[in-house]
Amino acid sequence: MSAAVPQLPALLRSVLFVPGNRPDRFDKALAAGASAVILDLEDAVAPADKPAARDAVRAWLKPEHRVIVRINSAETPWFADDLALAAAPGVAALMLPKAERVDTLARASAAGARALIPLVETAAGLAALNELARAPGVRCLAFGSIDLQVDLGLRDATEDELLPFRLQLVMASRLAGIAAPLDGVSTAIDDEPRLVADVLRARRLGFGGKLCIHPKQVAAVNTHGVPSAEQQAWARRVIDAAGSANGAAVAVDGKMVDKPVLLRAEAILREAAAG
Repeated sequence: MSAAVPQLPALLRSVLFVPGNRPDRFDKALAAGASAVILDLEDAVAPADKPAARDAVRAWLKPEHRVIVRINSAETPWFADDLALAAAPGVAALMLPKAERVDTLARASAAGARALIPLVETAAGLAALNELARAPGVRCLAFGSIDLQVDLGLRDATEDELLPFRLQLVMASRLAGIAAPLDGVSTAIDDEPRLVADVLRARRLGFGGKLCIHPKQVAAVNTHGVPSAEQQAWARRVIDAAGSANGAAVAVDGKMVDKPVLLRAEAILREAAAG
């Protein structure tokens, strides 16, 4: 990657959408504290406004910015023109909605995209999940939970119905050796308890971060998307106890510490250090 283009951070904890037709919000989004910002040319922009939104994004981009651009899907008339932003200064990655085909990802890479984030939100995308995760240039997968419910005809679905699909993204990411996936958005902007519950669930399932639709959500995602103080304290006790045992069996908090427990403790402290 060119030194003139900032890379995305190693850990994408919170990723904030901002409408591509609202350039007045771009700088505010960058200042919101999210790991990365997505300039959205897709769902947030009405069809008649898409060319103007693309022009606004292009005019605002600078090498020192570190942003993701969500372009329109390959089946739309805006896809080819959106790809012209792939190599623009400051565009660290493209998010591809309705990701279903590896050849679409290849087109984005050929256009100069520095990294790819396929947004999996259809049945066809789920069916191609392993191929998408292994495609060259893919940084991580993202879960489009709302569109997936529509595509699958899930009516009044709860998180129980979505659980199998979330786990498929985590499994495909692990097998492909890419970063843990990004969980879908929480639509309740002013319901922090619900948001916190969503973040904690995503962590339990193995997601690495979460998509945000409002700056209000960023702080809660950043705070609760990392191991808690209690979890970190437990991890330190485990590592200290194992280090003092000289290979002998040891228990922490009344539970035996074996290799998987030690590895889990080490992973918690690495994640906490990464922020």
